[in-house]
Amino acid sequence: MAMYHQGNRDLQDAFGTRALADRMEQRIRRPAFTEDDAAFVASLPFFFLATADAEGRPDCSFKGGDPGLARVIAPDLLVFPDYDGNGMFKSLGNIRANPHVGLLFIAVEDKPRRLRVNGTAVVALDDPLMAGFEGAQALVRVTPVDIFPNCPRNIPRMRVVEASPTVPRCGVDRVEPAWKTYEMFADVVPPRKA
Repeated sequence: MAMYHQGNRDLQDAFGTRALADRMEQRIRRPAFTEDDAAFVASLPFFFLATADAEGRPDCSFKGGDPGLARVIAPDLLVFPDYDGNGMFKSLGNIRANPHVGLLFIAVEDKPRRLRVNGTAVVALDDPLMAGFEGAQALVRVTPVDIFPNCPRNIPRMRVVEASPTVPRCGVDRVEPAWKTYEMFADVVPPRKA
């Protein structure tokens, strides 16, 4: 089965979970987004993105915004914007070097839930879909390979107290993060593009 490699299988055998793992792949894994997946993804103001460079060195980042930050626009396509950040381009640079990605969507309020998406991604600097994301400087297109829910039992129940004031919003003046004015960075922070 494509979802598991020998390392997975060795541990499944060591813990007696091979049959359970196979059943999960058969019953809950899917290669395309459902309408429920799309609604869940669109309801969240954040997700976690795992990437790796060309040598396989991993990196994990938090991606935040308003609900609708990530959007399923077709059964085989999820998109999300890249906003002005710290200029390191760890995630997007990794995607350019190694297109394999993992996304983790977690709901922490009311009814905890999570969805994992593994697939491949491309970064576009001039994608027409960027117009639908206020403040986007790039767009990431993710083609899923494995989509599956995970047990939410250990997700703490939490509340979002306040949305970030730095998220780009239509008709609202942009707020620069304070660190961009720190003396150690101020002379190298490029001007924000319109």
